[in-house]
Amino acid sequence: MEELTKTEEPIMQALWKLKQAFVKDIIEHLPDDPKPPYNTVSSVVRILERKGYVGFKAYGKTYEYFPLLSKAQYRAQSLKRMLARYFDNSPAALVSYMVEESLNPKEIQQLRKLLDEDEAKNSTGRG
Repeated sequence: MEELTKTEEPIMQALWKLKQAFVKDIIEHLPDDPKPPYNTVSSVVRILERKGYVGFKAYGKTYEYFPLLSKAQYRAQSLKRMLARYFDNSPAALVSYMVEESLNPKEIQQLRKLLDEDEAKNSTGRG
């Protein structure tokens, strides 16, 4: 599945949050100020529908939209793309980068705790 564009992403974020919505509801939940025009958002939602991200229910000439792909599913796909493009498909290289470049000491401690818990869980399952 294609990556979301910078224009599509906030609309998907709104739909993931709302679960189902009409275009006017999506506009209300967009962070931009001023808000984009109704026709612009409607066009982008139709593009997302063609790409397979969004489904709809028709009520006459009015459409209620809903995500077909969950935020967790998109996040997993995005992470796989990022690992492939920038970290040679190595989760360890990603974590190493995060430790060196962006995690503060408290976050590193939380990461160590998660790794220790996972290791303990996996070692108790072996016998």
